[in-house]
Amino acid sequence: MLKLRAGHQMTMWDCLLPDELRHLNDELTTVGKLLDDQIFMAPFLEKWNIKIGRPTVAVETYLRLMYLKYRYGFGYETLVAEVNDSLQWRQFCRIPLDKRVPHSTTLIKLTQKYGDETIHELNKALIEKATQEKIIRTRKMRTDTTVVESNIHYPTDSQILADGIKAITRQAKKIRQVVGATIPAITDRCRSTKKKILAIAKVLKNRTGEAVEKVREITEELVDKAIETVFEAHEVLNKAEESLAAKASQSLKKRIEKLEQMVQITDKIIDQTLQVSHGKKHISDRVVSVHDPDARPIQKGKLRKPTEFGYKVEITENEDRIVTDFKVHVGNPSDESLLIDAVKRHIEATGVIPEGLAADRGYSSKANEDALKELGVKRVSIPKRGKKSAARIYEEKQRWFRELQRYRAGGEGTISVLKRSYGLNRSLSRGHRGTSAWVGFGILAYNLKRITALK
Repeated sequence: MLKLRAGHQMTMWDCLLPDELRHLNDELTTVGKLLDDQIFMAPFLEKWNIKIGRPTVAVETYLRLMYLKYRYGFGYETLVAEVNDSLQWRQFCRIPLDKRVPHSTTLIKLTQKYGDETIHELNKALIEKATQEKIIRTRKMRTDTTVVESNIHYPTDSQILADGIKAITRQAKKIRQVVGATIPAITDRCRSTKKKILAIAKVLKNRTGEAVEKVREITEELVDKAIETVFEAHEVLNKAEESLAAKASQSLKKRIEKLEQMVQITDKIIDQTLQVSHGKKHISDRVVSVHDPDARPIQKGKLRKPTEFGYKVEITENEDRIVTDFKVHVGNPSDESLLIDAVKRHIEATGVIPEGLAADRGYSSKANEDALKELGVKRVSIPKRGKKSAARIYEEKQRWFRELQRYRAGGEGTISVLKRSYGLNRSLSRGHRGTSAWVGFGILAYNLKRITALK
């Protein structure tokens, strides 16, 4: 059952506390008042307004806990421990002294349940509220992209093959433990696989041409092991379907679905490894992780990290450094193809057509500039790529163009803050949906903190 409010009635123990201990600082007071608005309850009422079953953690308590998590970079367990020990944070989260702080696993399940779409609606609601109350300005906008890395190791072919073997073996064993001996046992190849990985590390110390051939031989041996594991996993799945039919419990069905997913991913990994061994180096939609199959290799031209593994995130701001819109993309779509949709979403969020737009040359195209003028954007500051005409050089030397470019440079600072302080350097949630929720909460916490500074 959906529960929106925790209730504001003070307990006897709360009344015994001195006023100094019950007083919140300016930031928490302002954020609390913002989150009290009914507009933040609308996304939950629209999708999760269920009136049967046990009450959930109150939505207002959940939102405040998640703000503290992303504001201070806590893990779920650390968040629960810190809130439990802090009288002020308990009051901010509307948790009385005689009540328990929600368990970390409960918060994880709620985040998975609500999903990225609900969190995106919360960000839109905050921007709408800030615009209506004239807290933020909407004359200019800037947009840029960055990479949010997945929480995975460097994806060599041999290592992700080993991960696939290990994941399939683990899931198949769990299914057999639940169902019993009617399910065929799967051969545990994890130990021999680990020895192969260590052998590759040993061979690579020899800086000779023979090392490459030796690594290729060992990788092909790992491919054979992976093929055998996948074959046995198919036998487990077939037997499970025959034995259980519709009698399987919900948890067992989830384990079977998980095993099917692991088998499909490992099949893809085997296929791409064989393609590499036959000389094909560039593979579209390359799988870089068994546990995060949506992650992709992305190159942004950085010297320190030529290739990053994760998701491309598009961030749009106004002149007050408020993130008015964001979107998480799978793969590495060109910036040029993203611009018009980003502007339309910004206009939808703020209700205002910006007078000026600033972006880097990656967004440059004649079609984009024409489309922006049709939308009503008066001044577009995007440096042109390639050879420029005399008229174009003159336009880019105009004062308004250069001022907008200086304004655009500030977007790099915002991205740096989001990465350093709000978790956008690396997502600890898996998959596109999980990463979208992770990024959404980080940006929501950043916007709330930023709006408290503007009020």
